[in-house]
Amino acid sequence: MDLRLEVSERGGWSVVEVGGEIDVATAPRLREQLIALVNDQRYHIVVSLEAVDFIDSTGLGVLISGLKRVRTHGGRFVLVCTEPRILKVFEITGLLAVFNVCSSIEEAIVLEAEAAEEAP
Repeated sequence: MDLRLEVSERGGWSVVEVGGEIDVATAPRLREQLIALVNDQRYHIVVSLEAVDFIDSTGLGVLISGLKRVRTHGGRFVLVCTEPRILKVFEITGLLAVFNVCSSIEEAIVLEAEAAEEAP
């Protein structure tokens, strides 16, 4: 299966909607997209995994590196995921404690905007 990436802008956030499989063959495309956004000074990123069917350790590594890259610039990196199979991967790897995971793109943008206002 192939990887689908769609990037849009919503309320000062870059939204990357991902579909298909994020694995050793397709993860480099996602990595390149996240690097391009940061290079364009887009430091508030939402990655929607709603249409992802499978993610392996390479895909998880890409998301972790994206999170680190954004945080070095003081930005925010949020995942959107409600698919139980994908959430289970984050749960068993302990990554639910690392990533902010929301149930919709709108929720991610609103909650993160509120958190940014409350931050010192």
